[in-house]
Amino acid sequence: MVERLKLNHIYVSPTALRLLLKSGNDYVVKYDRSSLRKLGCVGEPLNHQAWEWFYDVVGEKRCDIIDTWWQTETGGICISPRPSEVGAEIIPAMPMRPMPGISLALVDKKGQEIDADKGALCIKKPWPGIARSIYGNHQRFLDTYFVSAPGFYYTGDGAHRYDGGHFQITGRMDDVLNVSGHRIGTAEIEDVMDDHPDISETAVVGFPHEIKGEGIYAYAVLKDGRKKSKKDIEIELKDLIKKKIGGLALPEIILFTPSLPRTRSGKIMRRILRKIAKDDFNDLGDTSTLADPETVTFIVDKHVELMKELKSKKK
Repeated sequence: MVERLKLNHIYVSPTALRLLLKSGNDYVVKYDRSSLRKLGCVGEPLNHQAWEWFYDVVGEKRCDIIDTWWQTETGGICISPRPSEVGAEIIPAMPMRPMPGISLALVDKKGQEIDADKGALCIKKPWPGIARSIYGNHQRFLDTYFVSAPGFYYTGDGAHRYDGGHFQITGRMDDVLNVSGHRIGTAEIEDVMDDHPDISETAVVGFPHEIKGEGIYAYAVLKDGRKKSKKDIEIELKDLIKKKIGGLALPEIILFTPSLPRTRSGKIMRRILRKIAKDDFNDLGDTSTLADPETVTFIVDKHVELMKELKSKKK
């Protein structure tokens, strides 16, 4: 479509990028992309490997990447780089600065504003485009966005605040694991795993652990054409995590799968992955939006197989 319509801008999700990345460069480089000027991304945190591939391969190292953060409920982009400004700085895999009129804050578990560099992302003041209610259920609207941090709009996302007022989205707050009393963001682990040259994408969830309280369960999708064995890749992944984050972030289980369960709009259905990790796959809940049920069947079967292997090793 870029070649045929001579598109100047494209705006895609990290999921779409990782799917292309998994298949290799040939699906992209065979088309003329000289018309492209800006590359946009939205939907979930964009990991560094996907960002670099987007810039190097799709954009031919000449197109700015505008990695944006917003929600349907916000009515428009709230955090974004400004590539058109003179001397503009773009930091890879980071939305960076709030848009004009958007006043951001970080809050703690009690909903109190904090000066720390990590916390739950909130918006302090009303802005044009903010949702006013949920049709037919205003109380749910209040409970979801205004109870956790009274006086603020609670986004439900975690963020890291850097010097200069730059913000990095770390993922959903309910995607933070409590491992041996330490809070670890799943996006942080995924970002490290995604940097492995044979991995196209990952999803990390927690599961009950009798000693740690919560264990780490990682689902990983391998790129096509890999030469290393799964065992070697698993060892390398754990070495990467230990080096970049620490031993506390090591997954107890890494399940390799051809793909991850997604909605028809492309979002990973982490709820299903959590259920499988907890051995609760007989009641996966509503799967009406699931794009590929066969993916779930494969993961469940593989999970059962892995659990049997682990139990046999303990005997």
